[in-house]
This record gives sequence, C-alpha cells and structure tokens, in this order.
Amino acid sequence: MGVAIRTAGEGDREPVVRLLDEAFQDDPVSGWVFPGEEYRRRTHHRLMAAFTDAVLADGRIDITEDGAACALWLSVPAAGHGAEGDTGDGGDEEPARVREAVDPDNERVELIARLTAGIHPSDRAHEYLWMIGVAPHRQGEGLGTALIAAVLDRCDREGRPAYLEASSARSRVLYERLGFVDTGRPLDLPDGPRMWPMWRDPQPSATA
Repeated sequence: MGVAIRTAGEGDREPVVRLLDEAFQDDPVSGWVFPGEEYRRRTHHRLMAAFTDAVLADGRIDITEDGAACALWLSVPAAGHGAEGDTGDGGDEEPARVREAVDPDNERVELIARLTAGIHPSDRAHEYLWMIGVAPHRQGEGLGTALIAAVLDRCDREGRPAYLEASSARSRVLYERLGFVDTGRPLDLPDGPRMWPMWRDPQPSATA
C-alpha cells in the first residue's frame, strides 16, 4: 500500500512545527545550533517555526496523511534563491532577522543560514529539499523516501534537478540511494559536524 501524501496548508502549521521539532532534536546540526539538551528543548521549536513559515509562504510542504512525516520544498530559480525562501547569504538581512526572532543571543542561528546559502548552487533552476522530518517512532518505515520520491518523479518528468544538504552521515546514505551525489564541497561547521551538499540531475525513466 502506498503512502498517502497531501500538500500542507496554514492549518497544518502547528503540527508541522511539532513534527520537525521532535524529528530534529537529536540531529547533529540542531545539536550544534542549540548545544545542550535542555536548551535545545526550550528553543529549537522556534527555529522550526521560522522554517515552516518561510516555506508555507514561498514553497510547498508535503505531509503524509497521518501527519507522521513532512518535507519542505522550495523551487529555486536559476538566477539565485533570494526571492523564494532565502536561506540567507552574506548580503541579506534575513538571517539576522531570523536570529532576532528565534534566539537573539545565539549567533549560530544566523551563521547556519549564511553558511548553507554560501554553498547553495545558483546556476541552474532546481527543487530544494530544505528539510524532511519523520516522527522518531515512525522512522524506518519508508515515509521519508516516499515523500522525496514523489517530487523526484516529477523532477525527472520535467527535466529538473534537485538539491539538498544532508545533515548526517545516515541521511546522506539515504539520499545517495535516491540518486543524489556530493557536490564536492562539504561544509564543516565551526567546531561542529559536517554537512554534505548533494545534487541530483533528472534521471531518465526506466521504461523509456
């Protein structure tokens, strides 16, 4: 039986934020941005809310019908990604605004946005998988793969690439199975974990 997927709307905001908060509590990058378990549990949800709001405004959130998994996507034009959910670059004020709203004394909230934006490819239009979260008790059931595959199938039909940053070695392996490859420019966060920028060119249909 397939996984039922729908597009989230404004009414799904709070469930999506809770899901992302839960799914990323133990993520290496979240642990770097919000060091310390108690601090992270108090504060992490605010950043997930900021991400959710940005993608609800400028992108699309796919969610499984049972609410156990969601994926945040942005369509990025070839000229750059500032107009469609900017994740922040050195010349943009959005990262500083996010930091002020989320956790003003935490410079890593701003830094992670600027660092990831600095490695984000801008020469080709693509679909950007900003985040994908699966409830911890539902991981391993293929929900994340189903969410991603639905978009990748469309990318293949339309001849459109896709891009993401893997935040753990485990997720990187999953993305490799789906056809993503390293861009060759890993991002080592200062005194923190490594992130892997990954790119996927559209692939021909197996029946073609």
